Amino acid sequence: MMTTDWNEFGFNTRAVRAGQVRSDEGEHSEAIFPTSSYVFENAAQAAARFAHTEPGNIYSRFTNPTVRNFEQRLAALEGGERCIATASGMAAIFSTCLGLLKAGDHIVASQSIFGTTVVLFSNILAKFAIKTTFVNLSDINSWRAAMQPNTKLLFLETPSNPLMELADIRELAELAHARNCLLVVDNCFCTPALQTPLSLGADIVIHSATKYLDGQGRCMGGAVVGPEKIIGGDIFAILRSGGPTMSPFNAWVFLKGLETLNLRMQKHCDNAETLAHWLEKQDMVERVYHPSLPTHPQHELAKAQQSRFGGLVSFDVKGGQEAAWRVIDSTQIMSITANLGDTKTTITHPATTTHGRLTPEQRQAASIGDGLVRISVGLEDVEDLQADLLRGLTA
Repeated sequence: MMTTDWNEFGFNTRAVRAGQVRSDEGEHSEAIFPTSSYVFENAAQAAARFAHTEPGNIYSRFTNPTVRNFEQRLAALEGGERCIATASGMAAIFSTCLGLLKAGDHIVASQSIFGTTVVLFSNILAKFAIKTTFVNLSDINSWRAAMQPNTKLLFLETPSNPLMELADIRELAELAHARNCLLVVDNCFCTPALQTPLSLGADIVIHSATKYLDGQGRCMGGAVVGPEKIIGGDIFAILRSGGPTMSPFNAWVFLKGLETLNLRMQKHCDNAETLAHWLEKQDMVERVYHPSLPTHPQHELAKAQQSRFGGLVSFDVKGGQEAAWRVIDSTQIMSITANLGDTKTTITHPATTTHGRLTPEQRQAASIGDGLVRISVGLEDVEDLQADLLRGLTA
């Protein structure tokens, strides 16, 4: 590429071009480098690479050209100085926590985060004497009251999964920085096509690349984006020595996904908004959760903080779990799977899948009811999706 200052270019140009360094073969599409190690010109160069006095590839656990291409492209889209790619979204969260926290530190986290993240904080990090307090995502006073002298991280998803709640990122950033803490935002559901938390004051952005960044449900991957000093220091040290590494093939798939990210996200949003408004009119639906609806409590915040409202729609079915399962089982087009961010629409029952490992008390605190159904709205014709749901809603 002719330039490395990608801030001069628009989003779609960065999504297609950023980070690519062509080999001597002159390839147009990004190359996959399926190699575990690299050959040095001589012993002196090998020593210099390992001593970090000379830049270059060392070992694919932490240096690979294809992975680096993905990292640089995603960093350019999020507006961050550095990105580290990991084997999964959970690996990104775990690496961030291990890199930045020590025994005795404290996390304040939204109670409306992914169920596995709750388990990670509550069960696994607790073994390292790192404690977590869970709070109401949208209530700044709840966050403020939970802060302790040893609080080091504030962690949230906005919008949340599956109820599409929002937090004011600027407000939380001010709180975090006033208390000498870092604000970590999981931007999985908006992606940089709809929201850039770093520009709103967040310190670190987390991604499950498995979701919308890939966009077709093909590979596992994660990423951490932020300032060079934070990402390239203690968090990179976890990647290098701990090895939660993204494979070159997966990185190449994600590169191809980024090329169409903005186009896909616009269509996801179009379909989700249409479906959300349609669901509000169905007699068997008790409540619909989507920020595009004027009835959503953070509708105005979503308009200010995001460029669109996102592709996830959830709704409560009258009749609890039995009715929710009947709606899910009656679909013929939608895929019954817990993944999201796919071109194919997926449907799931959060209380018994994604949030099934939470205690009943934790699910109640997060407002995950037995009648809740979550849809990751894909790119099909929305009229077909409506007809697919109508079978179960009128059964």
